[in-house]
Amino acid sequence: MLLRTCRTIVLFTVAVTAFAGGVGHAALAQSSAESLDVVVVTGARAETSRHENTLAISVLTAEDITLLGAQHISEALNRLPGVNLNRGNGAEHLTAIRSPVLTGSQGAGSFLYLEDGVPLRAAGFANINGLFEAADGLAGRIEVVRGPGSAVYGSNALHGLVNVLTPNPSEAGRSIQLEAGTLGRVGMRGSLAGQTGLGAGWLGVSLRHEDGWRDEASLDRRVLQARLDGQQGRTNWSLRLSGMDLEQETATFVQGFKAYEDEVASRRNADPEAFRNAYALRAALHLERPLTETLSAQAVLFARSNDMQFRMHFLPSEALETSGHDSVGLQSALVWTTEDSVVRLGFDADLTQGELREFQSRPTLGPFVQGLHYDYEVDARTYALFVMAKHQLSPRLRLDAGLRWENTRYQYENNAPDGAVGRYLRLPDRSDQFDTLAPHAGWVFAVNDQASVFGRVARGVRAPQTAELYRLQPGQSVQGIKPETLDSLETGLRLRPAPNARLELTGYMMRKDNVILRDADGLTVTDARTRHHGVELEGGWDVTDTLGLEGAVSWAIHEYDFEGGAPNSSESIQKGARIDTAPEWMSNLRLNWRPSQKFHAQLEWVYMGEYFADAGNTARYDGHDLINLRLGAKVTDAFHLSLRIRNILDARYAERADFAFGEYRYFPGESRSVAISADISF
Repeated sequence: MLLRTCRTIVLFTVAVTAFAGGVGHAALAQSSAESLDVVVVTGARAETSRHENTLAISVLTAEDITLLGAQHISEALNRLPGVNLNRGNGAEHLTAIRSPVLTGSQGAGSFLYLEDGVPLRAAGFANINGLFEAADGLAGRIEVVRGPGSAVYGSNALHGLVNVLTPNPSEAGRSIQLEAGTLGRVGMRGSLAGQTGLGAGWLGVSLRHEDGWRDEASLDRRVLQARLDGQQGRTNWSLRLSGMDLEQETATFVQGFKAYEDEVASRRNADPEAFRNAYALRAALHLERPLTETLSAQAVLFARSNDMQFRMHFLPSEALETSGHDSVGLQSALVWTTEDSVVRLGFDADLTQGELREFQSRPTLGPFVQGLHYDYEVDARTYALFVMAKHQLSPRLRLDAGLRWENTRYQYENNAPDGAVGRYLRLPDRSDQFDTLAPHAGWVFAVNDQASVFGRVARGVRAPQTAELYRLQPGQSVQGIKPETLDSLETGLRLRPAPNARLELTGYMMRKDNVILRDADGLTVTDARTRHHGVELEGGWDVTDTLGLEGAVSWAIHEYDFEGGAPNSSESIQKGARIDTAPEWMSNLRLNWRPSQKFHAQLEWVYMGEYFADAGNTARYDGHDLINLRLGAKVTDAFHLSLRIRNILDARYAERADFAFGEYRYFPGESRSVAISADISF
C-alpha cells in the first residue's frame, strides 16, 4: 500500500517539476494544458472566467465527454480532484465530493445535482443515486464545484454540486454514435442541431442497454433532451426539456472477506428479484432582458416530475418502496453591472408535492414486519432571498461575497394508522419549518499574468430530508433534527508557468455540525459532528507537440468529531476516528498521445487508496489500481472510430467495500471490458 502511495506522489511530483520548468511546446489539438481562463457558469448562474472565480470549479468539456465515452458517470467525475463516486449496480452510485462516500439521507442531501442551474429534484426529496437522472452522455459540459456552493444555491449544496449543461444549439452539430461492447452493451447517441422558424434548436437522444456484469443485472436507460433558443424583442429566451426512463435489475452485495477476488462469486446475484424503475421529466424556460445599460433581469420558470420504484435489497425486509414528487418553481435575479462591480439580488421559490409508500411482502423477520410500513404525503414550500456582489478593488484584487436566507416548510400527512409497527414509527399529521442562512466571502489576487492566489470562507446548509423527519423508529422524535451546516475555509494557487502547462493547488478545512446519520442499528443520530481537511492538485502539461500529461491527486482526512453510534457493535463511533469509506489518497493520471490529427490515444491510471469499511475502524479495504486505454481514429472528416478497453490488467477490485452485520460485503468491480463505437457527422 505504501508503494502505491509513493508511486502516485512520485509521478505527480515529476509533472509539477516539469510545470515549474516551463518547457515550451505547441499545444495539442485537445491540450492537456487547457487554459485556466475557461468560462464557467455554475458559480453565479452567469458566465464568469474560471481563473477569476473564488470557487474551486472543475470542468469536463464536450470533447472530454466524447473521448471518454463513459459507461457510467463515475468514469467522468472521478477524473476530477476531490471527487469519488462509488458505482453500485447498473446506474446506481454513491457520491463523495470533499467528503467520505455518504449513504442514506446523508448521501442524498449533501450534494446538489443541477441541470443548467436548476436542481434535478426538490431539495427535501433528494435521491442518493440522483445523477442517474442527469443527461450526462448528451451534455455540452459538466461543471463540478468542490465545497459549499455560492449564495445562488440553497439546500444540499453542502459538500459540493454537479451542474450538467445542455449543448448550445449554435455550437452543437449533427451526429450519431453507435456503440457495442462486451457484457452485452449496446448504445446509440444522436444529436441534431440547426435553425428553426422560432430560433436555434437542438435535439439529443441517448439509448443504452447492458446485460450486466453480474447475473440478472440488466440495464435499460433512455434519455431525450431538446432545447430551443430565441429572442422576442429585447428578451432572450431558452426553452429546455428533458426526459429520462430507467429500468434496471439490481445485483446486491457479495458477502465474505475479499469476495471480490473470486470472479465467479462476484458475478453471482443473491437477490435476482431486486430492481429499480424510475422516470424523470423536466422543463425550464430561461429568460434574460436588459432593463437599462447597467441593469438586467433574469428568470427561470421550471417544472419537474419524478417517480421511482425499487426493492430495498440492502435490508432484511426487502420492502418495495414507491416514491415521487412534482414541482413548479422560479429562479430570479436583478443584475446590476458597472465597470468594476457586479451585484446580483435574487428570489427563488420551489413548490412541491411528494409521496412515499413502503410495503413488505416477505414474512415478518424480527422487527421487519410484513405489511405496510409507511404511506405519507408531503407538501413542501421553499422560499429564498439572496444577494451576491463582486468588486474589482484594484487591477490585481477581486473580492466576492454573498448571503442566502432560505425558509423551508413541510406539511406532512400520514395515510397509514399512527403509531409504531415493528421498527417503524408512523407519525401523526404535522408541519415543520426550517430557516437557514448561508454566507460566503472570497478573494482572488493576480500575482502576475502566470499566477494567482485565491481564498474563500463559506457556509453550506441543508434542511432535513423528508425521509429523515418522517421515517423514524420507535423512541425517536422529530424535535432533535436541525438543519445541517458545514463551515469551510480554503485557499489555493493557480499557475500558468508556461503556455504548455497549468496547475491548480487547493487546500481546505471544513467542520460539519448538526449532522444527521443512521447508525448500525438503523437509528437516526442527530447533532453529530465531523471534521474534514485536505489538499487537491489538478494540472496538465504538453510534454511535446504530440505527448501530454494531465491528471489530479487528492489527499484528505475525514474524521468523526463526536462519540456515539451503535454502542453494542463494532460501529461504535469514537471522537477522532476516521469516517468509513473515505480514502486518504486518490489519483487519476492520463497520458495523451496524438501523433497526427487523425489519431489519438489515452492511457489512464486510476488509483484508490485504502480506507476503513466500518465506523469503528476495525475493517478495511486495501485499495486498488486500474489501467484504462482509449484509442480514436478519424477515418474521414465525418467518420470517427473509437476503441475503449477498461481495466486492461483485469484487476480484481471492489467499487465499494463495507462491513456490516458482522461481515464484509462488496460491490465487485467489473472485469476487463471492451467497447467499440462509430461516430458519424452529417
